[in-house]
Amino acid sequence: MSAPSLHSFQDQVSELLLRHRSLLDVMSKMGQTNAAATRSVTKAITECGCIELHATKQDFEPGMNLQQAKETISKHVQGELCENCRDVITNELGRSLFYMSALCNLLGIDMDEILERESQKCATLGLFNMS
Repeated sequence: MSAPSLHSFQDQVSELLLRHRSLLDVMSKMGQTNAAATRSVTKAITECGCIELHATKQDFEPGMNLQQAKETISKHVQGELCENCRDVITNELGRSLFYMSALCNLLGIDMDEILERESQKCATLGLFNMS
């Protein structure tokens, strides 16, 4: 079975969303689910301990080329998510995606269009996209 497209997921959310059809309700639920996703990552570090966070300043030497910089950068995460934490985080991210889709539906925005635009920006701007 193939994975659903963003468009089919968006249609599915539109059919399921009954209680939170108000734009304000959807925006508040989106913020709440994003916070829950962030909290579940935090709990993987502070309660479970399956991953550790070792954040330090990212040091770049003058004259470093792009490949050297990529090899120098750290993601600050050590370890691997345990099955339970992975499941919890995946569920929270799914809820966030649900409410993002609901927001798009209420505003008449196609998630596939968002993905296409972001992909084009990444291709055009490359490394400077997130600056």
